[in-house]
Formats: sequence, structure tokens, C-alpha cells
Amino acid sequence: MANIPITPIARERIAPRGLASTLVLALGTFAVGTDAFVVAGFLPAMAASLRVSEATAGQSLTVFAAAYAVASPVLATLTARLPRRALLVGALLVLGVANAGSALAPDYPVLIATRVLAALGAAAFTPNAGAVASSLVAPAQRARALAVVVGGLTVATALGVPLGNLAGRALDWRSALALVAALCGVCAAGVFAIMPVLPGNPRVPLRDRLAMLRRPGVLAVLPLTVLGMGAAYTVYAYSVPVLGAVGVAPPGVTAMLFLYGAGAVAGNLASGAATDRWGSVRVLACGYAVMAVGLAALALAVATGTSSPVLTGVLMAAWGASSWCQTPAQQHRLIAAAPGETALVVGLNASAIYLGIGLGTVFGGLVLPAGTGVAAGAGAVLAVLALSYLGLTRRHA
Repeated sequence: MANIPITPIARERIAPRGLASTLVLALGTFAVGTDAFVVAGFLPAMAASLRVSEATAGQSLTVFAAAYAVASPVLATLTARLPRRALLVGALLVLGVANAGSALAPDYPVLIATRVLAALGAAAFTPNAGAVASSLVAPAQRARALAVVVGGLTVATALGVPLGNLAGRALDWRSALALVAALCGVCAAGVFAIMPVLPGNPRVPLRDRLAMLRRPGVLAVLPLTVLGMGAAYTVYAYSVPVLGAVGVAPPGVTAMLFLYGAGAVAGNLASGAATDRWGSVRVLACGYAVMAVGLAALALAVATGTSSPVLTGVLMAAWGASSWCQTPAQQHRLIAAAPGETALVVGLNASAIYLGIGLGTVFGGLVLPAGTGVAAGAGAVLAVLALSYLGLTRRHA
């Protein structure tokens, strides 16, 4: 997540408000994260309702991710001078309207259009939430404030998809998206009520943001984010049919998705400490190895008809942990490659994450007609390629 700096003059106008004031921003990032990934929880039902294949329905996640990746640096440039409260409230309202539109979509093209609109709202909100949070607290609490806001995204990873699956079964997929829209409205009202009026920031030209891509270290490291997230998300959007293929009954799907989310939270938290102790290359190598073995084991279970809830649960947790252990380590490498441009390289990494998610979902959709086991195996192959690329670029740690 790119942290756009609040100017010193703006900081002087803000009385420190404590970490509690950042919780509403964390709720906003939770809404953004839930919106980004909730579709995977009710994909089969949505596909049936819109009369498209599951592979086609999964591309709605691709469209969201690709639009976010492209729009994030562009919107950061275009909205730099807007007052922060107005920008954040407006972004959440756009996200809410987009989700309401998705819930009411009569056909697939309308759904895709509303997913693009949702991505624009998410891309405008997420990078600015961290910067604003750091400005609302005393200097000694800024790191914790950022952790609170990022925690909203992490919790969404753990809860968004299983809650979407649960809501989709208890109600329907349209009601689940309507609930996300309502959550966005609540968050917008909370931000408007709690946040002070903050001025905008100096404008950083788009060409300056993208100039980081010309740095050899950044150019070598950043593609691994795309490749690694592509491997992790090749079958993520299709996790419900994959679980069905290994014998998990519908009531057990939600529990398995919770295990994935718990693994994601644990992997993200452990990665930061492990990177400080053992270095980013070792952490990433371990993550990609676990991802390759876990996805290959899922593919083998589908191929052999193996049905073991315990084994499947372990594999789901390992998949989640290996997927989300990448981000802290990759950010560490990028910051080392461009230590004076932390905000810009972290922003580029966020775009690369969503680009990888989008490309991985496209790849998964292309191979899904050959079977869920083949799709999981394809993800394992990409994880091996990520491990190989890491070996080639390890000197840039």
C-alpha cells in the first residue's frame, strides 16, 4: 500500500487523536479487501445466475485487479491535491455504489462494468488511508496506526471470502454484495464524522512515479511480485469448485476458506519478523516452495479422488500462508533497491500485486475447462517458476 506523505504544514494543523481514530479507516480497508475477493466465495452461484461458466465469472476478479493495478498510480496523480477527507469519503461512496450495481446486475457485461467502477474506488481509498492514519496520531504511534489500517486488509483476506460463501448460502450472492455496499456506506459516514479536514498533497507527476521502473534493482525485483501473486491466485477465484473436487461438502467449504484466511494472516505476520531475522530471499524461497508443494498436493488429490478433510485443511492454510508471506519480503527488497523512494516503490508493488492477481486468474480461467486439478497444477508450476526467478535475482535482496 502506497503511503502518500502528509505535508508538515498539514501535520501541524492536526491534534493527535490516538489509535482509536484510525479504526474507521481500518474498517474501510476491510471493506475494500472484502470487495476485492468476496466473489470467490459464491462464484458457482453467481455463474449460474448470470448464465456464464465459472471460468468466465472468475474473470470479474481479474477485471477488478487489472483496473486497480492500472488506476492506482494514475488516480494518485490526479487526486493528489484534493482534500483528504473528501477524497476518502468519495472513494468509499463510489465503492458502495459499484457494489450495489454489481448486486443488481442483470447480466455479465453490467457486472464487469460495476467491477471496474469498484476498482477505481478501491484504488483511490487504499493508498491514502495509511497516510491519513499516520497523520492522525502522535509520531510515536505512526507505525502502529499503519499496522491498524493494513490490518483491515489482512482481516478481509481471512474473513472476506468465507463470509461471502456463508452469506451466499444463507441468502444469495446478490445479497452478499449488497451487504458490502452497505458496509461501504457506513465506513463513508464514519470517515466523514471522525476525520478532520485535511488539505491535499503536492502533486507527483505520473512520469516520476513510473521512473522507478527504470532503476535496475526495482526492475529486477518487481516482476517477482507479479509472478508470485499470479501463482497464488491461479485457482483462488475457483477455490470453491476445487474444494468440491476433493470431496469437501458445501457446509465444510466455509471452514476451509477460513483456514486459508487464517494461514494468510499468520504468513503475513510471520514474514515480517522472519525477513528481519533471516532475510527476504530465504523467506520468499520457503514461501514459494510451500506454495508449489501445497498446490501440487491439491492437484494430486483431485486426480486420485483423495478425500481427507484434515489434509485439505492443512493444504488450505499452507496455501494462504505462502500467498501472503510474499508482500513484506518483497517490499523489503524494493525499499532496499530504492531507499529514498519508499512510498513510490511500495505503491508500484501494490499495483504489481493486483496485476499478478488478475493475470493469475486469467490463466486459471483458461486452464479450468481441463479440470480443477489441472488448474491447481498450473499454479504449482508458476510457483516453481517464481522460485527460479528468485534465484536469478537474489543478489538484489
